[in-house]
Amino acid sequence: MDRKEFLSLLGLSVGGMVVASCLGGCSQDSVAPRSDVDFTLDLADSANAALQNNGGFVVRQGVIVAKTVNGAFIAVSAACTHQGTTVQYQVNNNRFFCPNHGSNFSESGAVINGPANRPLQRFNTELMGDLLRIFA
Repeated sequence: MDRKEFLSLLGLSVGGMVVASCLGGCSQDSVAPRSDVDFTLDLADSANAALQNNGGFVVRQGVIVAKTVNGAFIAVSAACTHQGTTVQYQVNNNRFFCPNHGSNFSESGAVINGPANRPLQRFNTELMGDLLRIFA
C-alpha cells in the first residue's frame, strides 16, 4: 500500500467514526434538562408588554413564558425537542406549537403529537407584584 492509499483509507475511517458517533448523540433529543434557569421579568417593562394580555408570550434566555387564557403564567423550554426550533404559544389551542415540523405540546410541555418525542422542560413561575420570576 502506498502513502496516498493509506492516507485515503485513514481519512475514510476517521470520517466514518465521526458520522457514527454523531448519529448517536447530535440530536436535540439528547439535550440534558436545564437547572441554570433563574431570572426575573419586569412586567411593567415595555419589552415584556405581550405578557400583559392573556395569550401573550415572550422568549427570554431559551425559555418561552406565556400568559394563559385564564391569566396564569407558564414557562417551558423554547426549543422544540425534535430539532431545536423555537416554539410558539397558541392561546386558542392551549398549546405550544413548533412551526418547523408541526409538533404540538400541552401547556405543561407534554408532547401532544410529533415528530418530537420528548416533552419541553417546564419551569416554575412566581409573581411578586410586577415581577415574574422564572426558575428551575
